[in-house]
Amino acid sequence: MSHILVVDDEPALLRTLRISLQARHYSVLTASTGQEALDSVGLVPPDVVVLDLGLPDLDGMDVIRGVRSTLDVPIVVLSGRADTAEKIRALDAGADDYVTKPFVMDELVARLRAVLRRPVAAAVPAGLPRIGPYEVDLAAGTVTGPDGPVRLTPTEWKILALLMANPGRLVPGRQILAEVWGPEAEGHGNYLRVYLAAMRRKLETVPARPRHLITEPGIGYRYQP
Repeated sequence: MSHILVVDDEPALLRTLRISLQARHYSVLTASTGQEALDSVGLVPPDVVVLDLGLPDLDGMDVIRGVRSTLDVPIVVLSGRADTAEKIRALDAGADDYVTKPFVMDELVARLRAVLRRPVAAAVPAGLPRIGPYEVDLAAGTVTGPDGPVRLTPTEWKILALLMANPGRLVPGRQILAEVWGPEAEGHGNYLRVYLAAMRRKLETVPARPRHLITEPGIGYRYQP
């Protein structure tokens, strides 16, 4: 049973989340302030943190950094702040995912399942990473599929290596642009859209419905093992 810490200053929402998650067989602790959250993490390390940014005592970004300084556990932000810049700030601070309020419980639970899979997969190495039927050897610079080798361009390799270095974790688009093309390219999101579309045509079984090279519109991209 996975242990979830839910942090929010709305008592009604805390209660709803606790009941809904317990009904789905999660163990749930709650906190209504940032300090309570940090104290709870120190006493009972959770498997994942669900965090509101608008807390009465501490800025949510500081809570993310505080958790990150202690534990490497997934953090899913659940916030009413829908501004793209705010989402990027949270992801840059160390959050793994971002869900905006109002939200659908089934979507939140699906995102929790996705981030909870990441540490399990990382803890049990099973040969080379894969994208569907394609085996990726980053060290050798090769991708091998059912019909043999697949050729990627140098830029596609850089993007793929960055995504696969963060399995299951959302990588902000501006971070990819800065690391692949340089800081001056941070505003050119169209670069990534073009390259990701080409990579999906080569590596996804159904490019129009990707399962491994995922886009979070307006925020970034994710390699989902």
